[in-house]
Amino acid sequence: MAAWWVEAVGLVAGTLGIIAWFPQIREVWVHRRHEGISLPTFGLITVALALWLVYGLLIDSKAILVANIAALVVILVVIIGVVRLRRQ
Repeated sequence: MAAWWVEAVGLVAGTLGIIAWFPQIREVWVHRRHEGISLPTFGLITVALALWLVYGLLIDSKAILVANIAALVVILVVIIGVVRLRRQ
């Protein structure tokens, strides 16, 4: 297990990474704007996050696990919003 401060740095980095997606969520769900959003790019990001999640499991890093589970949820919220808007 990594030193507590290493995990703390990972948690802070993960939290900031998740917060960075909030403006995108607002654009899609509140302002109902989806132009310029590439679903293939979001799909690739989803695969990358899933692989980071596997990596976190393999090295037993709670910071990586928590950050990537939360990031996957956030990304899926954006993807669902975009798909819904494009079907209208």
